[in-house]
Amino acid sequence: MKKEQRSGAMAFLPLGVFLGLYAGCGLIFTFMGAEEPFSQFPRHVALLFGIISIVFLAPEIRFSDKLDVFCKGMGDLGVMQIVMIYLLAGGFQGAAASMGGKDSVINLCLHFIPVSLLVPGVFLICCLISTAIGTSMGTIAAMAPVAIGVAGGAGLDLALVGAAVIGGSYFGDDLSMISDTTISAAKGCGSEMKDKFRMNFFIALPAALMAMLIYTILGGRPNGVIWTGGYDLLKVVPYITVLVAAVTGVQVFLVLFIGIGLTGVIGILQGSVSLLGWVQAIGNGMSDMFSISIVAVLISGIIGIVRYLGGVEWLVGAISSRIHSRRGAEYGIGFLSGILSAVLVNNTIGIIVACPMAREIGQKYTIAPKRLASLVDIFACAFLAMMPHDGGMMIVAEMAGVSPIRIMSHSYYMFFLIVAACVTIHFGLMQTEEEREGREDRFLS
Repeated sequence: MKKEQRSGAMAFLPLGVFLGLYAGCGLIFTFMGAEEPFSQFPRHVALLFGIISIVFLAPEIRFSDKLDVFCKGMGDLGVMQIVMIYLLAGGFQGAAASMGGKDSVINLCLHFIPVSLLVPGVFLICCLISTAIGTSMGTIAAMAPVAIGVAGGAGLDLALVGAAVIGGSYFGDDLSMISDTTISAAKGCGSEMKDKFRMNFFIALPAALMAMLIYTILGGRPNGVIWTGGYDLLKVVPYITVLVAAVTGVQVFLVLFIGIGLTGVIGILQGSVSLLGWVQAIGNGMSDMFSISIVAVLISGIIGIVRYLGGVEWLVGAISSRIHSRRGAEYGIGFLSGILSAVLVNNTIGIIVACPMAREIGQKYTIAPKRLASLVDIFACAFLAMMPHDGGMMIVAEMAGVSPIRIMSHSYYMFFLIVAACVTIHFGLMQTEEEREGREDRFLS
């Protein structure tokens, strides 16, 4: 395909078909009162229709060539890593349950933590872990099995707890000094990471405090009678090990491998599970993740087509052409990064694509590099965290057995984060002395 052959907005047709069928049908069945509304039109079938729509794009290009691009996108390194995390998280969840670890950790938490503090506690723990390890997916993989298990035992709203896990996980993804999004945003916009951190912190902290308050108010309302059974501290060890290893920066694959191994050692030695039973439990847990793994792979293929046909270039141009003021520049930079992250299903890639345009716009409207880096990171994380096709959303929804829309409705941290960022943009807050001097110099000249 020649470089000048582009489909523009039409490149998003496959993604639009998928989201329209999956999310649209899910909402319709929700309003109709159907059970499991988002399962009525399976997401992998909606993806199949989106893939079929590729036929209608760029007819001058052979379908076989477009199929090659699609398949190459399916094999993207990043999505393969996500699939491995899905499978290992599922294997850990199944193995821990088979040796009694899930029941023990649930009962332990219910013995010592008031129900009213479970949800805000989950959010706070996820904030700390994600800030320490710098990855939302690693935090979700470590915390989701524990949090959802405890919430189920306490009779709490699983969608509320799932949203707390995702919100807390993206808190650190946006802030951590070792996060790939922080590194990409700071380096891409020409900012020091510590300066970008300070700028982000004063926007994220009020949003996190507001979310903690809401989760405290809503979190202490169990849906049923809470009964707490006994617990075995030894069976809780795999969960504690996974969390500690994650916080200390051990690679997420190794973290989950260690967790799975410990469930086998403890369960077999205690006699709570046989070797064959443990192996089968791992397999069953991994099988539960097959569906979302296939969805992640197919979405990655569609994203490959979108990028190949110039959809990303069209989106960047469409947003940048509507910027005519500093306020508009900051809104444009933020929403450009957010939409790119949502479309590409990867906040780091969205930031990398947005940063060159953000620097160009920032120079024109005298916006400090640390402000640019803060905006692209905040909006990239906030938008992606609320997408029904995001990896973290899919894994939490799968484990909790609830729809992504229900989880999104409780994503208070992400809502407050976007509002806080927009308030600073609209009222011109957090401008640096260099920015003010730059505008005055321009006015005087």
